[in-house]
Amino acid sequence: MARSRLTPERESELYETVIDLLGEVGYDGLTMDAVAARTRSSKATLYRQWGSKPELVAQSLRHHKPVRIAEIDTGSLRGDFHEMIERSDDCRMEKDSAMMRGLAHAVSENPELHQALRELLIEPEMTGLDQVLRRAVERGEIAADNPALGLVPHMMIGAVVARPLIEDRPVDQAYLTTYVDAVVLPALGAP
Repeated sequence: MARSRLTPERESELYETVIDLLGEVGYDGLTMDAVAARTRSSKATLYRQWGSKPELVAQSLRHHKPVRIAEIDTGSLRGDFHEMIERSDDCRMEKDSAMMRGLAHAVSENPELHQALRELLIEPEMTGLDQVLRRAVERGEIAADNPALGLVPHMMIGAVVARPLIEDRPVDQAYLTTYVDAVVLPALGAP
């Protein structure tokens, strides 16, 4: 789909508006009308650029994601995880957590959204995480047959979703660092 009508700055503004609305009203409450009103644009422009709400949401999430996991290589798995965490500040983590809660139910109810998220966000991130874990296996930090290898994404998503639910506190760098050191790395048998 041609996107030549919007400047990169304007696209960024639209994407950030979508992220903000997801955290405020959830996926079901997010409408193209609301995005258009908040960004002083037309619904026609939004549909011309992205075609559908799921596509706009998925592209917004992809644009919003600051960490390219595959690029991180500190020489140790612990270092790689810590670098991932350090690349996102506490304010952004809190916003991301709210956004994830806003999307949780919608993904199960909307196959188009689920497919768009899988293609644009989940699969590339899983590939990056797989590369980080594969390097750790190659360095001998973790065993190739460790059953926890396939559960790392589940552990990380669980940590982000669980803290606000269980403790009524936002996810932050200190919490995620402790979680990685106390749960993820021991599960992997990493030093």
